[in-house]
Amino acid sequence: MSKKFALIIEDDEDLATIFSEALKAASFQTEIIYDGAVARRRLNEVCPDVVVLDLNLPHVDGDQLLTQIRGDTRLERTRVIVATADAGMADMLHSEADLILLKPISFVQLRMMAERMGTPREPSQA
Repeated sequence: MSKKFALIIEDDEDLATIFSEALKAASFQTEIIYDGAVARRRLNEVCPDVVVLDLNLPHVDGDQLLTQIRGDTRLERTRVIVATADAGMADMLHSEADLILLKPISFVQLRMMAERMGTPREPSQA
């Protein structure tokens, strides 16, 4: 069985590394992207099991990427974890994200969450 795949879209290199290491500890293969425009293109090429998504990214904001993910039938089973320090924005996106994490986020918190998020998202019944 192949490893689950997580795409980490976060422009803070230190935080992206922490997310990556926590997900690896939960048996995920990871890829880090630091730029929203690069993430937009990459999401057209891959089908991750989990996306960790920062909302404040260069070139394309995370909320636009969340809309792209939720509008793509290939990604309907992808779980999206929004990581943000903006509680107001988190509230607005609560129905679109599978989980909202408010920064700062600990390594242990993320690893435990990743273990729970290992199962695919149920497709919407639209």
